[in-house]
This record gives sequence, C-alpha cells and structure tokens, in this order.
Amino acid sequence: MPRFPAFFRAAVMAVAALLLSLPAYARQDASAAQPAAQASSGVYYEIFVRAFYDSNGDGIGDLNGVTQKLDYLKSLGVSAIWLMPINPSPSYHGYDITDYEGINPQYGTMQDFKRLLDEAHKRGIKVVMDMVINHTSDQHPWFKAALNPKDPHHDWYVWAKPNSDLKAISATGGPAWHRAPNGQYYVGVFTSAMPDLNYDNPAVRKEMIDVGKFWLREGVDGFRLDAAQHIYDDLRSDMDSPVALQKNVTWWTEYRHGLEAVNPHVWLVGEVARQNPDDLTPYMGPLNTVFNFPVATQLINSVKQERNLGIGKGLEYTYVAYRAHDRGEFDDAPFLSNHDQERVMSQLDDNMAHMRLAAALLLTLPGHPFIYYGEELGMQGTKPDEDIREPMRWYRNGHGAGVAQWKGWSTSDGPDISVQAEQADPDSLLNLYRTLIGWREQISALRDGVLHNVPVDDPHVLAYMLQDTQSRVLVIHNLSRDTRTVSLAADAHVTTVLKQSGQGAVLGAGKISLPPYATAILQ
Repeated sequence: MPRFPAFFRAAVMAVAALLLSLPAYARQDASAAQPAAQASSGVYYEIFVRAFYDSNGDGIGDLNGVTQKLDYLKSLGVSAIWLMPINPSPSYHGYDITDYEGINPQYGTMQDFKRLLDEAHKRGIKVVMDMVINHTSDQHPWFKAALNPKDPHHDWYVWAKPNSDLKAISATGGPAWHRAPNGQYYVGVFTSAMPDLNYDNPAVRKEMIDVGKFWLREGVDGFRLDAAQHIYDDLRSDMDSPVALQKNVTWWTEYRHGLEAVNPHVWLVGEVARQNPDDLTPYMGPLNTVFNFPVATQLINSVKQERNLGIGKGLEYTYVAYRAHDRGEFDDAPFLSNHDQERVMSQLDDNMAHMRLAAALLLTLPGHPFIYYGEELGMQGTKPDEDIREPMRWYRNGHGAGVAQWKGWSTSDGPDISVQAEQADPDSLLNLYRTLIGWREQISALRDGVLHNVPVDDPHVLAYMLQDTQSRVLVIHNLSRDTRTVSLAADAHVTTVLKQSGQGAVLGAGKISLPPYATAILQ
C-alpha cells in the first residue's frame, strides 16, 4: 500500500472545502475544445508497432498496419493511441534512437505516418508518440561526434570527472558509468547502448524542444515521455534527491512552455516509475499527468487477494494532492500493465474472472486509463521483455493476413484468445472492454468526476462516488467469488442500477446485492 505523507494530509485539508463544489477539471486538448457528436471515452491504447499488424507481408508490423486497424480501435472505443518508438533505432524495441526526426524504415515512411495521423483524426482518435529524450543511441551521430573532446557535441553527454565514482550504481540498478571507445567514461542509466544526454547544456534543451515542435507541426497530439524522472535522476543516490527532483520539474516546465508555442493544447504523460504517490505529484503541472504506478500495483494485488486494499482511500488522497499541486486541474493515467511489465493475465495466473474484474476496476476510474495492446483479449506474457511484446493475436489459428512474425509466441494462449474468436462471443473479454469503455462515453463522471471514497465494512467490496457537473454515480465492485450484500448510507441517494458488468445486481431497501466479481454503477 502507498504511503500518505504529511504533504497529502495537508493537501486534503487545504482543498477539502473546494472539492465539495468542484466541477470536473481536465486539461483541454485540441479536439476537446471543439464540440463533438459523441463524448470521448478518454481511454488510450498502447501499441508496439512491430507486433501489431503487418501491412506488407515482411513479418514486421508497420504504420500502415496500424492505419488498417483503426476501425478495430474505433470499435473498441478508445480515444487515442500511444505508439511506442517509431524513430530509427538499431534495436527491436526502439528506445535507443539514432534520428529524432525520422521514421524507422521497417515501419514505413513519413508519408505513411502522416496518413496514419489523418485517418486517426478522421475517426476522432488522437495519436501520442513515445518521446525518448533522456538518452540517445550510442550509434547516434551526436554521440559518435561526442567521442572527440573538441567537438561541441562532447558536452551533450555526461562524462566522468576526476572525482567520479566509476563503480556507482545507476538509478535503475545497473552500472552507471560505461567506457567509451575513446577511453572516457559516460553515464548510461539504462545500458551502455543508451548514453544519457546532458540537460545542463542549453543546446541539448533547445534541440529537444525543437524535436517536440517538429512532431507537433506534423500533427501529433502529444507525447509519452520515456524515463521522465531520469533526466537528472541518474544514480541510485539521486533517487530521493530534492535537487534532482527540482531539476527534473524545472526542465519539464521549460519543455511544456516550448511546445505550447506550437500547440497550446499539447498533452504530455510522463513515465515516473515510483510506487509512492508523493513521488508523482510534483510532476503535475509541467506535465498533464503521469502513469499511476502505485494504483496499478494496488489494483492487481486487490484482485489477486479479492480484498479492498485501500484503493478508494488512496485514490482520494492522491487526486486531492494532484489538484492542489496543479491549480485545481486534474488528470490521471491509471493502467494495469505496459510493455515493461508482465501482462495482466499472467500476473493474475490466467484467471479470467479476475481479469474481467481488473478491467472493470481500471475503466471506472477517472482520467485517461491506458490499455496495453492485447490486454483486451487476455493475452498472456512473462519476462523477458520480448515475450511481453509478442504479435497481436488476430486469428484463432494464429495465422492470416497481417499477423506480425518478428517473433513466435511463448505462451499457452489458445484459439479463444484472439480477435476473431472474441468478436463473435458477446460474453468475451473483448466485448466486456467495449462495454466498459462505452460506459465512459455515456457517463461523464466516470471520466471527469471528483472521486470520494465510500467506506464499506465488508473488506471484499470497493465503493466510491464520482461526481462532475453533469452526473453523480456510485461505483461498487464485489472483489470476491461470493455474492455480497452492501448496506447503503442514507445519504447515498441512489435509486437505479444504471450499469452492471453482468446480470443479477439487485437494489432495494437501502441495500444492493452484487454477484461474484460484479461491478455496478448506481444513480
């Protein structure tokens, strides 16, 4: 469970009165500023392009493949897609970039990317790029030039000084210092193939802002900022350094201001892989939001244990702190897993009932929930990383047009775990995801509401109120394998089961009865 330090308690007291009458706040983006025929779900969908859909038969997923599957994504109900790195790179994953203004030729061309942007926007789907600017590839022309101490690019990277501890451990747990071909040592927080850039150099800061502006001018809606905490958080000794934190926040503030010159509504979500909410809050303001790693852990653990591990109370504290830190505005990016973590279904030991419950928990939280491709099918996947980034399962037999073949499958998923099989099954996980995402389109409080925890004596039940200017709902989850009956407080003021994840929820006489693993939205 996350800690709630004095900062959070103070924040609650400072803004509690405001929350009682606070309408839903969320940063507006370019499309949100325009009237829309249908409300957005606010759900984002993470895509590893290499694994998603192969349009030209070379075995590698590509940008045209994503374009061809936009109607699938539209039918799922997502509002935006996050593309993992699409820039040129010597690696399969792309997190070591050699050209920040280019397209990986294995994925297509700039023309292909522009077509994807156009077709996505026609469908009301935004496109967010992975922006990997903490480090470059060691094959980047900048780093190659930097090997010459007299080249201006030398100071674009972090080199050892006479008093540097060359045995220091990086913030990610490996060696921090790596020897370059010129005999000098440089910082690479992740690996020797990913030398860290020196953000104390104004030329680096300007270049990276210019890179962001370039993609915004091409039509990108925003960025997922890789390793957002590691711009200055390089060594293990930096991990709790207020100096490193403040320098990170100062940089991202400068970055946002630079990008807003091109698109005042640019949307930024940061990867800050920390498990305590107080480590996330300082990034609210310079960024729209950060991925909510603490709640991801808590959701999975609560589902596995079939107990409420303080989710509602934790989120209420966190969201109050977010608003207090960001002038009353609010956004969040909850998720269950991503490309760096074992897939949800594997974490839940292939328990479909638990998977369905986890989906319901995620998609009834305010903000912008993120789904990892294939999660909606129940795809499994465990480390190493390649095995959690496997080809999307489109067909029952695993073969057919568009199936990426950059690697084989390592899991025991059968033919039922496929789009082809689940499309036709009204009770499938895929169709549950569609239903839950549809709720978000219909009920604005699920997207934008202020969350108030509703204490329940039963440890197997989670309840919270969500309220915005348009709607007020009570969300109740039965986390257990048994039917649970919950007494409702007199001030709950609910009379109707507006939505439920299955059948059998019964509301009456101040109580609600919920079937096993069920979710109900009461109004």
